[in-house]
Amino acid sequence: MSLANDCKVIRHSNAVAAGTSTITPSAGVDVSGFNSCAFLAAFGAIVSGAATSIEVHQSDDDGDADAYSALEGTKVTVADDDDNQVAVVEVLRPQKRYLKCIVNRATQNATLDGIIAVLGDAASLPTTHDSSTVVDAEVHVAPDEGTA
Repeated sequence: MSLANDCKVIRHSNAVAAGTSTITPSAGVDVSGFNSCAFLAAFGAIVSGAATSIEVHQSDDDGDADAYSALEGTKVTVADDDDNQVAVVEVLRPQKRYLKCIVNRATQNATLDGIIAVLGDAASLPTTHDSSTVVDAEVHVAPDEGTA
């Protein structure tokens, strides 16, 4: 499998400064044509005592926040000593067309470096990355050493 050719990569959320508010990306990830979606939430500094987690919500129509419902079992807890780490949650065979990765922050500051969505198991190949959030994707098979 080639990530660049077989998956679709989307930047789901930009970085968010340290805080205690919930982070809800404005747009959902359209999973039509894919059988899996993995969210990679990268964290920066997390203050001792912070209560932080991520979870996935779904919707039929990518309407307002009230149109989204949490998916059972998708909550991943991020400990207050998990600074500069990545939390990953993947949904296989989503039941609705749109997914969002929500970051819950409370008690003490937690910094989000961003969220990447990787859609996989595409119905047709090659896939096309989200051109508004992904600069380029290249594949190099057994390259020789030399100038990059």
